[in-house]
Amino acid sequence: MSDPVLLGSRRLARGRAIVVARDYLLAGPGRWMVREVVRHPGSVVVVPWDGEAVTLVEQYRHPAGRRVLEVPAGKLDVPGEAPEDAARRECIEEVGLDPGRLTPLHDCLASPGYTDEFSHLYLAEDLAPVAPDPQGVEEEQAATVRLTAPEVAAGLASGRFDDAKTIICLTALLERLR
Repeated sequence: MSDPVLLGSRRLARGRAIVVARDYLLAGPGRWMVREVVRHPGSVVVVPWDGEAVTLVEQYRHPAGRRVLEVPAGKLDVPGEAPEDAARRECIEEVGLDPGRLTPLHDCLASPGYTDEFSHLYLAEDLAPVAPDPQGVEEEQAATVRLTAPEVAAGLASGRFDDAKTIICLTALLERLR
């Protein structure tokens, strides 16, 4: 079985950070596919761990219609910026911690059914407190939350976290601590 072949793409909309496109694919003899795709520059995700607790951010997320407790994260939207540098920047901006060490945890597709967003996940350690540098209203109105490993485990077991990147990162953190 061969993969579908992209025949063409039409841009439907362009936002500040994403493009929505309609792709036309040949899926085999006489078989066509049309798919809407959100093109995304990629993202970084950071788990700030100080040896005792992880620092999360609780912020309003409009698409969810509520505040969400999550790990710091952001787009790869600075031209030429390496993912590790973006991870450091996001950790400083969102929770006021400058990681002395960043260790890759995973790379993953955010939601491959509709977007090409590719995320780089990092464990941040050797954290130095610095002044946070919030970017935009959501980050300005965000709150930080520190949770110990047992609190993270309890939160995962109870369904406290519903953000996929956060669940992946916190599960990876607990595995490393075993």
